[in-house]
Amino acid sequence: MIEALITFIIVFGIIVVVHEYGHLWWAKRAGILVREFSIGMGPKIFAHKAKDGTMYTIRILPVGGYVRMAGWGDDKTEIQKGAPASLFIGESEKDSKVSRINLSEHVELENSVPILVTAYDFENELYIEGEVFGEVKRYTVDHDATIIETDGTEVRIAPIDVQYQSATVIGKILTNFAGPLNNFILGVIAFILLTFLQGGVPSPSNQIGQIEAGTPAQTAGLKAGDAIQSVNGKTTENWNAVVAAITSSDGGKLTLDIGRNGSTKQIDVTPEKMNGAYRVGIMQSIKTGIWDKITGGFVQAGQAATAIFQALGKLISRPNLNDLGGPVAIFQLSGQAAQVGPTAVIYLLAMLSINLGIVNLIPIPVLDGGKIVLNLIEAVRGKPLSPEKESIITMIGVVFMLILFVAVTWNDIMRAFIR
Repeated sequence: MIEALITFIIVFGIIVVVHEYGHLWWAKRAGILVREFSIGMGPKIFAHKAKDGTMYTIRILPVGGYVRMAGWGDDKTEIQKGAPASLFIGESEKDSKVSRINLSEHVELENSVPILVTAYDFENELYIEGEVFGEVKRYTVDHDATIIETDGTEVRIAPIDVQYQSATVIGKILTNFAGPLNNFILGVIAFILLTFLQGGVPSPSNQIGQIEAGTPAQTAGLKAGDAIQSVNGKTTENWNAVVAAITSSDGGKLTLDIGRNGSTKQIDVTPEKMNGAYRVGIMQSIKTGIWDKITGGFVQAGQAATAIFQALGKLISRPNLNDLGGPVAIFQLSGQAAQVGPTAVIYLLAMLSINLGIVNLIPIPVLDGGKIVLNLIEAVRGKPLSPEKESIITMIGVVFMLILFVAVTWNDIMRAFIR
């Protein structure tokens, strides 16, 4: 259980960090203020404020993460009228603006001014107004000021010029696409690492790699390096053709045309049933060149993506909760992979990363694909949808995904512990 939990946290954590970092990196280059970069959900257990104002946090529940961009979704600073706060103001005339606003009861600002807030604008006019020692005063707020929220998280305020809405359409698209793109890159890198750990990638050629001891192939005199050119007179140009000819033999004797050291000879061999299929005991040859391993990683990533697209197509045509898996299913897979070893864990990481990238591009509101659709609509219309319409669309997506998450998680629990 502990091994499975550790593997789950590591695998899921890497995937989430890489995904969210894609959004973070491109958002900053699009001129969007990233107020918080969080790994995990719920109460924070670690926080670090960077020089550019982004707060990096780790939260207690390892079930995801997020990039909190200024002006995106419900990212708004709300202060109730009459709420107590304290302001830190620069001492010199040149620096007489409010640089920190404290709304938390758990944080104390030295040399700060207590205030009961009556009005504020942190987007356009940049001011805060309220009652100070019985007198109503207005203070100018610095463009890069920070606000300490009620839970103690300190983030920058979000003036309109650094909000998501103020970025160019292409900047928004790149920001939203960057998360899935990073997952695809991670998947490819993981598959390349896997090919190096495995020593190479299977060769598609008809050449034998190894002969298993005590098998019909060894008895018949087949050797590593032999090229199986035909089986019972039928040409076998690649390894798949060789395997198909042998497994379809039903145990009958086969005549193989073998290429060996520049000459051709015939060898008869009779397959035996092993692990439910007819085999002769030959193994596929491996390509061990560095470039072969790198390209092999790309090929495996492409095959994984194809399999995921096929599964999605099947799911759309014949919806079935048993074809979906949530955190519980991923936890079970993590435990199985941990028992097998590092290569299985890396394979799981690669598959999940590519899976997350593809699923996130589905055009459902709240997913990255849905956000990109809204960006494209903005490009066609020449202006974005109204905040009210966008909020309604996003809320529909949130409700749909929440219902789906609950249904999938419950189904996973039923499969794992009850059925």
